Amino acid sequence: MGRVRVETDGPVKTVILNRPEKRNAMDVEMLDALYDVFTAMPDKNDRVIVVRGEGPSFCAGIDLAERQRNPSTGSESPVERVFYAMEMNPLPIVAIVQGAAIAGGCEMALHCEFVVAAETARFGMSLAQIGLAPTWFLTKKLMEVAGPVGTREILLLGEPMPARWMADHGVICRAVPEDQLNAEAQKIIDRLAANAPLSLRAMKALIVRELAFRDGIDHADIDTMVRAARGSNDAKDGIAARLEKRPPVFTGS
Repeated sequence: MGRVRVETDGPVKTVILNRPEKRNAMDVEMLDALYDVFTAMPDKNDRVIVVRGEGPSFCAGIDLAERQRNPSTGSESPVERVFYAMEMNPLPIVAIVQGAAIAGGCEMALHCEFVVAAETARFGMSLAQIGLAPTWFLTKKLMEVAGPVGTREILLLGEPMPARWMADHGVICRAVPEDQLNAEAQKIIDRLAANAPLSLRAMKALIVRELAFRDGIDHADIDTMVRAARGSNDAKDGIAARLEKRPPVFTGS
């Protein structure tokens, strides 16, 4: 069975991250499959896309073991390509989050129009703890949903944030007891599926376009800083330390 499973139930298409033994960490195979799903033209009867993870975790982010074997410091990012495809997909997307949504997993959830999470779920961008930095595109999304104060707390501290904190600060839509997760998400899915499809598509496009003002800000110098962090000795040791479950040794080089 592939890294991504797609199930269709009437107007609802569910995209399931299917790598539970690796906490649904995204490798190249999964990213390619997700890109194909989100760039496919929706059928006229499609109304909603749901994203969820198989097993106890939503998504642990990029597969660090694969990244360690095949490091890339270039500006092109397969994960950004997927998230951009999600943003540009004409259908509203609902994320159902259980367990961990870390780094790329957190960003994947936040690129959905609605995030419903179990109160036991955790969201985090732990990049500062392993010597990496998010790109302009990924930080832009955090700023849109979390604002400057929330973005500083999520990025600079790098600690996983409880779903309740995320909901209370307006970063996600709902945080509910774990046994109510599916029922709460279903209320949103059903409402979206019953709404006028042309209205939904127009409204999603409006919101995406009106939030695109940051795209025009010059950030070439920041891209250089991000690439330097990704290619640093600190990043090499930070990733190795995370995989080896030991504290990293950062030297600023």
